[in-house]
Amino acid sequence: MTIVKDGYPFILGSLAVALAVWYWAGIVWCIPFLVLTAYFAYFFRNPNRETEQDGSIIYSPADGTVMAVEDFYDEEYLNEDAVKVTIFLSVFNVHVNRSPVSGEIKYQRYTCGQFVPAYEKNASFENERHAIGVQNDNMRVLIIQVAGLLARRIVSWVTVGHKLSQGECYGMIKFGSSTELVLPKNVEILVKKGDAVTGGKSIIGRVMD
Repeated sequence: MTIVKDGYPFILGSLAVALAVWYWAGIVWCIPFLVLTAYFAYFFRNPNRETEQDGSIIYSPADGTVMAVEDFYDEEYLNEDAVKVTIFLSVFNVHVNRSPVSGEIKYQRYTCGQFVPAYEKNASFENERHAIGVQNDNMRVLIIQVAGLLARRIVSWVTVGHKLSQGECYGMIKFGSSTELVLPKNVEILVKKGDAVTGGKSIIGRVMD
């Protein structure tokens, strides 16, 4: 278990406030700030996970709960009939995103937007979002990070041309959010609405022959 570097300003900042309150007002008054410090350390955790490399498998890009599995036509990257799996991340889930497949980033787009709750159906169209398209010899997939009501910043550690391995961390969304995974129709979807998934471990789908 490690802590994402983006979390240190939150952790150290709240800890500094806790120590200042302790000094000036006593230990009782600093307890809420110590609790907040502990939560920030918990939120920005990044569990060490080993992901088995398998070109026929698509792993979950995030921890959370499957909100929807729906067919639609993707005009952003695949430009073909596709299926979209939407995963909701609560404020208690790990918020680091992992690549569901191995491949090279061929597409990247950041879009500013509003901050409606991530579980709302229109959140993916109205909210701040960051999309990357990954391509390998078998397929192309689109992964979209969508900010939520509390989330105010999407963090990306990669760019076009970066080669990802399955399960590799590539970014995170700060606080409540959702992650969308757009897959081609030749992928058999193995999850359904309401399923709990784990990034880099849970199998979302399998490429059909």
